[in-house]
Amino acid sequence: MLKANEVYSSFSVDNLEKARKFYSENFGLKVEKSEMGLNFNLPHGGMVFVYQKDNHQPATYTVLNFDVDDIDDAVNELKSMGVKFEYYGGMTDKNGIARGMPDGNGPNIAWFKDPSGNILSVLQNT
Repeated sequence: MLKANEVYSSFSVDNLEKARKFYSENFGLKVEKSEMGLNFNLPHGGMVFVYQKDNHQPATYTVLNFDVDDIDDAVNELKSMGVKFEYYGGMTDKNGIARGMPDGNGPNIAWFKDPSGNILSVLQNT
């Protein structure tokens, strides 16, 4: 079995400075510059490495999920900071929230994009 020293995820962006500002100011993540990109220190440990790629293509899947206590409060707070939420017909409500919890169909979740077009979410499990 492989014994790794560290395990972390990574994804690309088209502008490191915009990414640094977006993730540190909107989410309070501790973002550190490195030789090759940015290290995002996550709550409760863990890290994500973000690197700039000249021919960046936004991820077509959710690259980061932010687990929150109250999805309505989180969505409203992010909207007040200028974050725009994705709307998926028949799945999300007028606030961009897919409400799975009332029917036992998973978490309440709302998707949005970072400045490079990568898909992120806020979700409420309980």
